[in-house]
Amino acid sequence: MIISPDRKDVSTIFNILGRLILGLGAFMLAPLVVALLRGEVSPFFDFFISLLIIASLGFSLLIFFPLKKEVSWIHAFFTVSAGWLVFSLLGAIPLYLSSHFLSFVDAWFEAMSGFSTTGLTLIQDLDHLSFSHNMWRHLTMFIGGQGIILASLSILTKARAVAVGFYVGEARTEKILPNVVATARFIWKVGFLYLILGVGVYSVILMLRGLALDKSIFHALWLFFASFDTGGFAPQAQNVAYYHSPLLEIVTVVFMILGAINFNLHFWIWTKSKKEILKNFEIRTFLFTFFSLLALLYFSFRGAGASSIFRKGFYQLISAHSGCGFTNLAGDGLNNFSSLSLLCVIFAMMIGGCVCSTTGGIKLMRLGIVFKTFFTEIKRWMMPPKSIYKDRLHHLQDVVLTEKRIKDAYMFFALFIFVYAAGAIVGVVYGHSPLLSLFESVSATANVGLSVGLTNPNMPLVLKLVYIFQMWAGRLEFLSIFVSLGFIVSLFKK
Repeated sequence: MIISPDRKDVSTIFNILGRLILGLGAFMLAPLVVALLRGEVSPFFDFFISLLIIASLGFSLLIFFPLKKEVSWIHAFFTVSAGWLVFSLLGAIPLYLSSHFLSFVDAWFEAMSGFSTTGLTLIQDLDHLSFSHNMWRHLTMFIGGQGIILASLSILTKARAVAVGFYVGEARTEKILPNVVATARFIWKVGFLYLILGVGVYSVILMLRGLALDKSIFHALWLFFASFDTGGFAPQAQNVAYYHSPLLEIVTVVFMILGAINFNLHFWIWTKSKKEILKNFEIRTFLFTFFSLLALLYFSFRGAGASSIFRKGFYQLISAHSGCGFTNLAGDGLNNFSSLSLLCVIFAMMIGGCVCSTTGGIKLMRLGIVFKTFFTEIKRWMMPPKSIYKDRLHHLQDVVLTEKRIKDAYMFFALFIFVYAAGAIVGVVYGHSPLLSLFESVSATANVGLSVGLTNPNMPLVLKLVYIFQMWAGRLEFLSIFVSLGFIVSLFKK
C-alpha cells in the first residue's frame, strides 16, 4: 500500500528544509569571512545579501511550517531530492551577483555542478573571480561530496531511527559504523583529516612553483576540495594546466583515487586490515577496467612520447574514472583526442568509482556484479542440472550474491545507460555529433566535469536545463527522485 500524504506531511517536509537551509547559511559564513579578510567589498555584500535571503527563508519555513508529524522515510527521501534543488538555487545567488554569469540559470548550473561534484562550468572570466566567490564555488563541492544531508546528520542527536532514510536518499548504500549518524560523522572526519594533509602538501608544491604564501594556501584548499571530493572545479581557467607542475599533477592523482575509494574501505584499512585493499572486489574491478582502458588509450596514442602519454592520456583517464574532472590539457584539450581515445574516456566516466564514495556513475561494484553474474550463468549451464551454485565476492568480507543485490545492480546499470543515451539524443537534436553529445551527457550524469566544448555560456537553454537535471539525478542516483515524484502524484490525487 502506497502512503497517501496530507498537509501535515507537507508541513513536516518544509520544516526540515528550513533547518537545512539555515545549515547552508552557516556554510556561507566561510566566504563571507574570506571577503572580510581579503578586503573584497562588493563580494562581501554579495554574500551578505545572500545570507539574509537564506536566513529569512529558513526561519520563515520553521515558523510557518511546524513539525506536525514524526519524520519518516517518505519525508527523508523527498527532503533529500528537494533539498539538493533548493541548495543549488540558493547557492547560485552569490554567484549570480558576482557578475561572472550571463543569467541566473548559468549561476544555478554552476551551483548544481558544484554541489553534485560535477565540475562543468559556465563561468566567465574565471581568472578574475574574487577569492570569496572562488571559495564558495569550491566549498559547494566539499559540502556535496561529503553529503549535504550528511552535514546535518553529523550534528543531529534526534531522528536516528529515520537517519538511514536521509543516508540512502543521498545515494549512500553502506553503513560503516553501527548507526548512520556515527557513519556520517566518520565520513566527515575522514574528509577533515585528508584536508589537513592535502592542503599542506599542495601548499608546499605551489610555493615551490612561485606562488605567494596566501595564494598558495587558498589554491591548495580549493584544489583539495576539487580532487578529494572529485569535483573538478579549479580557481583558474586553464584548470590544472595553469600550474605547469608534473609533481602537482601526480599529487592530484593520489587524492582523486582517495576520493574515489569507498569510505568503508578507508575505515577498514585504517582500523582493521591494510591487506583488504588488495582483496577488495571494487578495487580489483577498478584495476581491471582502468588498465584495460589504458591499454586501448595507449594504442590510440601510439607514437607519442612517454611524457606526452602521461600528461595527455593517463591523467585524463584517471580523472574520468575517479569522477574528478581535472584536466592538464591547455588550449583545445580533449578536442584533439581521436574517436577511440574519447570512447575510452567516456567508458571510464560511465563506470565511475566505488560505492559510498564522492564519485558518480554506475559504480565499480555494480559493474563488477553485472560481469560476474554473466560468467556465473555460463558456469551454471556447464554444471549438472540439479547442482546449486552460489557465487560470492569479497567486499570487506565474503558476500553471497543474492537475487536482490543482482537485481539492484542491473536496475541502476540500466537507469544510468538510459539517462546517458537520453542526454546524448538531446545534444544531437541541437546539432552536435553523436560522440561529442554522448561525452557531455555522460560527463554531466556521472558527475565528472570533463568537457569537449559543448558546455559553454552560449549553449541552448534547454541543454543547460537537461544537464542540470542530469547532474542532480546522477548524484542522487534516481531513487529519492522517483520516491519524490510518487509523493507529489499521491498528494495531487487526494
